[in-house]
Amino acid sequence: MLEIKELNVSIEGTPILKGVNLIVKAGEIHAIMGPNGAGKSTLAKVLAGDPSYEVTGGEVIFKGQNLLEMDPEDRAHLGLFMSFQYPVEIPGVSNAQFLKIALNAKKKALKEPELSETEFDHLMDEKMKLMEIRPEFKLRNVNENFSGGEKKRNEILQMAVLNPSLALLDETDSGLDIDSIRIVAEGVNRLRNPEMGLLLITHYQRLLDYIKPDFVHVMLDGKIVQTGGAHLALELEEKGYDWLVDSKEEETL
Repeated sequence: MLEIKELNVSIEGTPILKGVNLIVKAGEIHAIMGPNGAGKSTLAKVLAGDPSYEVTGGEVIFKGQNLLEMDPEDRAHLGLFMSFQYPVEIPGVSNAQFLKIALNAKKKALKEPELSETEFDHLMDEKMKLMEIRPEFKLRNVNENFSGGEKKRNEILQMAVLNPSLALLDETDSGLDIDSIRIVAEGVNRLRNPEMGLLLITHYQRLLDYIKPDFVHVMLDGKIVQTGGAHLALELEEKGYDWLVDSKEEETL
């Protein structure tokens, strides 16, 4: 589904990603962990099409197409979804209005029939019930005056309605207490299916207590330096990242 080959990325002339390689298949959950400044969020933003970054080498193939040549909206229409570490507020636009426009734009791009008001209301009610989200969320403006947990949960609702092929969750657990992490994770788990790939970016192992990854990747200094199963996250929780830094330094001696 997603294949990243030797991806190099800079911002204002400073290299951030330095040869990232990653393959995500349909139905797989991949977690990327690493300290601040390792390049984790940069990778997600580049995949989503953030123009602040300059791709200086490598390629990204998504569903057989060159992702790097596509505009952000075309990436979304193809099935890419990203939840942000700091979700933005959109005053004056309700969740229902926002999601109906976004979903029908995707359907139009894919040459599929757009949903009527009644059809969309039924779909959104169904997804809100699945996510255990209160009915009044439908009429609230997007993320306006939401708590941190409500914002993150609202993004998972967006993910449920838009039904992406690949979801990028950038530090979804950031700023959340344990109860909020559990609620958001339960929502993500309800949406798991064999056709959707999931890429989780996180600092901490705690999110992975609830969303079990198939693969854990450690990113240091713009590269993926270690890959393993879910046990790797536990090892990082116990030892931190210094032991990997030290081991990589020893390899170069």
